[in-house]
Amino acid sequence: MKIDLQLLVFAKTMRTNATDAESLMWQLLRAKRFMNLKFRRQHVMAPYIVDFYCHEIGLVIELDGSQHGTVDAIEYDAERTKFLEALGLKVVRYWNHEVLSQADFVLENLWEICLKLKDDK
Repeated sequence: MKIDLQLLVFAKTMRTNATDAESLMWQLLRAKRFMNLKFRRQHVMAPYIVDFYCHEIGLVIELDGSQHGTVDAIEYDAERTKFLEALGLKVVRYWNHEVLSQADFVLENLWEICLKLKDDK
């Protein structure tokens, strides 16, 4: 399967222009800091780029800003989630403000999800 070079370049650009929430989440997930799981950020899953991906347990984490609250964005995100779930992946979404102001809650929720996915493997 050939990956679109433009998508790879765009993903690299997104890694260097991360939001505050993405930067914080990456600091919490990178280098197997969270449950000894390896996460990738801005990972290409053509035709999409997902915020964070853990291959070992088939988990996609998406961080959403206010732009994801519009009708069009909600429909687009639902279509995207359906596509990723059809690949056998679990998709979880958190709002940027949750990551920035309630990181403990987000990590606790993520811990429970990861435990269940590990048990299912």
